[in-house]
Amino acid sequence: MAGPLQGVTVVDFTEIIAGPLAGRLLAEMGADVIKVEPPWGEPWRASQKFSPTESRGFMVYNRGKRSLPLDLTKPDAQEVLRRLIPKVDVTLANFRPDVAAKLGVDYPTLRQLNPQLIYCEITAYGREGPDAHRPGYDMILQAMSGLMASETKIENGIPQQIWSSPLIDTTSGFSLAWCVCGALYARERTGQGQKIETSLLGSALALLGSRFLHVENLDRDMRLRALEDIAAKRASSAPYDELLAASPGSRRQRHHANVYYRIYMTKDGPIGVGCLSDPLRRRLLETLDLTDPALESGWDPNTPEAQENTLRLQDAAEKLFRAKTSADWLSLLEQRGIPAGPVRFVEELFDDPQIRANGLVTEVEHRDAGKVKMIGPLAQFSETPMVADSPSPALGEHTGEILGALGYSEEEIQRLKRDRVVE
Repeated sequence: MAGPLQGVTVVDFTEIIAGPLAGRLLAEMGADVIKVEPPWGEPWRASQKFSPTESRGFMVYNRGKRSLPLDLTKPDAQEVLRRLIPKVDVTLANFRPDVAAKLGVDYPTLRQLNPQLIYCEITAYGREGPDAHRPGYDMILQAMSGLMASETKIENGIPQQIWSSPLIDTTSGFSLAWCVCGALYARERTGQGQKIETSLLGSALALLGSRFLHVENLDRDMRLRALEDIAAKRASSAPYDELLAASPGSRRQRHHANVYYRIYMTKDGPIGVGCLSDPLRRRLLETLDLTDPALESGWDPNTPEAQENTLRLQDAAEKLFRAKTSADWLSLLEQRGIPAGPVRFVEELFDDPQIRANGLVTEVEHRDAGKVKMIGPLAQFSETPMVADSPSPALGEHTGEILGALGYSEEEIQRLKRDRVVE
């Protein structure tokens, strides 16, 4: 059985992470995804590469695609597009507006070739507004969206990016794939193609969750005071930690959550404990034989006494957790129905029985690297199963078969290769 998007053809013009991830997700759903990139390859191929044409990052975000290197600045390449675009359902793009038009891959141009086309583009800041023309990457959007300040990590007086994951790029890739599925469904009902726009900025704001929420009656005065305070501190060249303290939304809250929802060191390593409801918190207190007046009605968490209580409770809990091994604590917490888990390293996950049981790691055979283990499909479809059994493509690996399907003869394909129109 094939995936839910079998029969859908996608041309992926995107580079780096967000757009390519969207293409990979669609490929896992069964779509035929053709990656169109320059004859020298997209930039991510050369970022810490370990084979002639690929890097680890490229392998992760381009699994399951076919490669068609195409020099869009040449007239013969435009002819390839004129043959290709009428046969596809979706295009993914992340060009600047002026670049897309110059290369002939903007929406008005491609729509003329295929009125039913679903054209999806992702930008840094959106197509409107004063920043629309600016380039942007994950780290820059972490800074500009408030996400970095909300994380409150500081080193040597400088705010630190969230570097363990390109979380904005990743969220944007999922958002783009989600939009494609919605547009395909709409086209089934109406027969009409359309243009979809999404942005890194929008994804960053979505990741802020309840932090990006303004309740007028509750927040207006506090926000105005904070804006005045931040502006004054900036004008006086105040250090960043003072700026951070001026922002109520970026302060670490001092309440019972830092006892009940945190990482504890045990006798032999760290574990995470998460209690986000009063019943769970009370159950943890019973397990530890501790009491917390903060759970009683009428308690004011903003008094000095409250902060002293939090520190006392935190110290007591830390000492108790250090007295037993992680295995002992995890067994006990599971018996009590308290959410908990060990802090693991990525190297440990490939053989983890829970991950393997749910198909979250898959194995593919790569032409250069051999056997490769990587993330498997994130969902299971009972009737149209998703697959992730083919690796990322070598540069130009599928040029001949793609052009041949468009009616090009072998002689014509070789001429295009000699002229560096394709690779």
